[in-house]
Amino acid sequence: MKKQLSYTQKIQWRIRGIWLAIAGMVGYMILLVHLGGGDSRIMTGTADRVSRLLFFGGLVFLGVRLHHNKKLLRDRSLLREQQCRERDEREQYLHDRSGGTVVDLLLIAMMIAVFTAALFDMAAFYTAYALLLLTILLKIAAYRLACRAPLLERKDSDD
Repeated sequence: MKKQLSYTQKIQWRIRGIWLAIAGMVGYMILLVHLGGGDSRIMTGTADRVSRLLFFGGLVFLGVRLHHNKKLLRDRSLLREQQCRERDEREQYLHDRSGGTVVDLLLIAMMIAVFTAALFDMAAFYTAYALLLLTILLKIAAYRLACRAPLLERKDSDD
């Protein structure tokens, strides 16, 4: 049997995961630069801006999440409030209806592909960038539609 983690332990694992993601991003950037990526002679202005936004924006996002999670561990009332928010059935329903974890992981993979392509090949960059934007728009549209759709109600078999 698998022992269920407490919410505090989940937050601690998230913090470790964020540190691992930050280290992975920095290591990946060093590897790409070592392989000769980011040559300004082949990168367009859009590719340069998008690659910087994805990398540094990702680092800032992870830093904010790290700070937020550490703050949760210091303040028990915030921790309970966050736990209630994460257990909210409507939010879980909306997340699942808009693609759920699978689309979230796809978005992360696509951002990595866009970032990598921006440093090496402009044709691949623009293709991956268009697909990333399309996926983001579809996720937003699905979420908005799920917000408007009435929740499925279970009918009792006694009717």
